[in-house]
Amino acid sequence: MPLLRPSHHSWLEDLYRERTLIPYKAGEQIRLKTRELLVVYRGIVQLLTLDPSGDEALLGLLGPMMPLGLPLTLLEAYQGVALTNCDLLRVSWDDLQQSPQLAQEMNLQMARRLQQTEALLALVGKRHINDRLRGFLLLLCHDFGAPTADGVRLEIRLTHQQIANALGTTRVTVTRMLGELREQGLVTVDQGRFLCLTKALIPVNSN
Repeated sequence: MPLLRPSHHSWLEDLYRERTLIPYKAGEQIRLKTRELLVVYRGIVQLLTLDPSGDEALLGLLGPMMPLGLPLTLLEAYQGVALTNCDLLRVSWDDLQQSPQLAQEMNLQMARRLQQTEALLALVGKRHINDRLRGFLLLLCHDFGAPTADGVRLEIRLTHQQIANALGTTRVTVTRMLGELREQGLVTVDQGRFLCLTKALIPVNSN
């Protein structure tokens, strides 16, 4: 079954009219509080945790309308970091209890997050690293892709180390495999240094 796609932004715009945006610069850690959610209004946030060795592990990538916050996790080592410049909206736990419509929308966005999390877990379970990488690129294509004449442009920049952390492999391996995909004409890099997936890599039924 395909991943849920974002719904319309009307509820987010209504929420924005009543609240002040909280800005974060790329690379800045997001301040999280108990009994409070933050909703991404614009930009991309990465959710991270630390594995036993102290290395960062990617939990998810959140785009507009998707929530994050301490009430949504049981992990002690849990943090959000702005991957791009971001604007967030604050939603308290009391807000959710008092607004059935807001609670319903948050449930829909949490379903999107759950699907993304399950997709990431499924990728890590694949035996071949090459299959993990291709699947990860297609996941990014779905959530953060913009159609082009030749395929899809990823509107997101991840370092090779961040991709490696997400897939349970090494940066050297990711660099080598991306190079192989470029040689095969399956991915390209545009003038803005954004990764582009060509139509040869994207399944026909992925839309």
